[in-house]
Amino acid sequence: MKEETPFGINKKRSLLKTILLTGLLVGTLDGSAAVIQTLAYGRNPIRLFNFIASGVFGNYAFAGGLPYAFYGLLFHYCIAFTWTVFFFWIYPVVKILSRNKIMTGVVYGLFIWLTMNRIVVPLSNVAAFPFRITSAIIGASILMVAIGLPLSFIAHKFYTSNRES
Repeated sequence: MKEETPFGINKKRSLLKTILLTGLLVGTLDGSAAVIQTLAYGRNPIRLFNFIASGVFGNYAFAGGLPYAFYGLLFHYCIAFTWTVFFFWIYPVVKILSRNKIMTGVVYGLFIWLTMNRIVVPLSNVAAFPFRITSAIIGASILMVAIGLPLSFIAHKFYTSNRES
């Protein structure tokens, strides 16, 4: 039986709403970390999002200015939502994910980094750039903290609370 609030609202959270809010959260956390890192290096955040847009548009994204930065921002959130949907899809299927939320978040963040940097980005129109171990460690750490851990904790809470209802 579904629990309802005094106003007749279903207390059991919907999967779609949880995924949308979680995707927005992790996209914002990851994007904010990237902007902070970009500013710390004295670079322009607009160029960061132009770089993301260059995955589709190539070097035209850098000449296109702000409109292409908006495309980059849109692509950034689409990617974050894709990783969120994938995690919520595999979480109830791969039982080991629910055993240790912290380890799951760390491993998933590392999995995202490896997939994006070793498969997705090389297959895109982004210009090749040299591998730097410090950049790799920073990038993977950001994905672990900004995406992996929040996804792990939120999915665990979602699936645990919906099992009990």
